This record gives sequence, structure tokens and C-alpha cells, in this order.
Amino acid sequence: MMRWIAVFAAMLGPVLAQAAPRLVFTKSFPGSTPAYVEISVEKDGSVVYKEAPDDNNPISIHLPQADADTMFSLADKLNHFADPLETNVKVAFMGKKTFRYEDPAGTEKHHADFNYSADLNAQALLDWFERIAESERDFIELERTAKYDKLGVQNALLQIQTTLDQQRLVAPQQFLPLLDRIVKNESYMNMARQRAAIFAQQFRAGPPAPAITTHK
Repeated sequence: MMRWIAVFAAMLGPVLAQAAPRLVFTKSFPGSTPAYVEISVEKDGSVVYKEAPDDNNPISIHLPQADADTMFSLADKLNHFADPLETNVKVAFMGKKTFRYEDPAGTEKHHADFNYSADLNAQALLDWFERIAESERDFIELERTAKYDKLGVQNALLQIQTTLDQQRLVAPQQFLPLLDRIVKNESYMNMARQRAAIFAQQFRAGPPAPAITTHK
């Protein structure tokens, strides 16, 4: 009997995972870099980052469970985006932003569009998505320079340092394969290899970037 329960649980696991709620953020801002961002976050912390609706090379990362829980908690406080988020005040256009809550297991699917929201929970959730986007931009730049511009690797690493110093680097473990490649390859500048080695050691040993305080 226990064996059949285990087998059934193993079969049901992927189905339940697919049916879990999902948060999706999109931002369209023509003229900026990137002009489009889409980030989906699953309940288990799985994240997919895209820079086009039909992006053929999305980036997949994994957030610590505590960070994913914080983001979903903020969505709960925002009534899963069933209520308007836009604050009608005169501010500069900062891109069309959309929060979406998708629950494949039920009928709940809501979204809210906004340019600017004064809601503190909306601002906190937006900051989480922006941190993810900033971290992926750093990853993309390091990957690009490591492949095509070895002299530019040092500047890419300095940008990661800035993001890290501002406590905005998300899922730093995603950088480890790139950092290890730089450390082992003598064709990169010694300064870059040394900085990459420091990052690699820090990211392996240290905790993720601290969570942002949420608002009640």
C-alpha cells in the first residue's frame, strides 16, 4: 500500500507543481535598455527572465524559497492584483508595467497595469522584480564580455560589485559557472581573474542577498 502511495505521489508531484500559482511581471519601455522585460516567478522559486515576448533564449534561475514566499506574500496583500494599482498623479512615464497573478488550478487570474503606484506593497513587489532584472542584466553582460570582449570582463565584474554593494544582487549562485571559467582561463586579465575568484568564493559561502522588508 505504501509503495502505491509513493508511486502516486511521484506521478502527481509534477502536476501539482504545474498547477501552482505564478506571478508574472512585464514592463514595456521603448527606448530603454532593455525595451521589454518579462519575469515569471513560481511558488517554488523558479524564475524565467525574458527580454522579448518571443525570447528564444530566456534565462532560468532559482530564488531562495524565503524570497519567493516574500513576493507571493506581497501579491496576497495586493489582493492578487484584482484591484487597480495606478496612482493618478503627474509623474514622468517610467514604462508600462503589469503584475499578473495566474492560478492554473483554479479560475483566479488577475492583472493590473500601472506606470506609477503609491501603494507601498506594490512598490516593494516592483522592487523585487527590478532587482531580478538588474541581476540578469549583469549576468548577460558578464556572459557577453566573457565570450567576445575579454578586456571588458573587468568592467562587467565592477558592475556586479556595485549591484552587490547596493544589496540588489539576486540569486548570485547563477554566476558561478561564468566566474569559474574566468578564474581558470589565463587569457583574461589577472585583475579580472582575481576579482572573479573573490566573487566565486563569496557566492559559494555566503547567504543570498537580504530580503526587502515588506509593508502591512
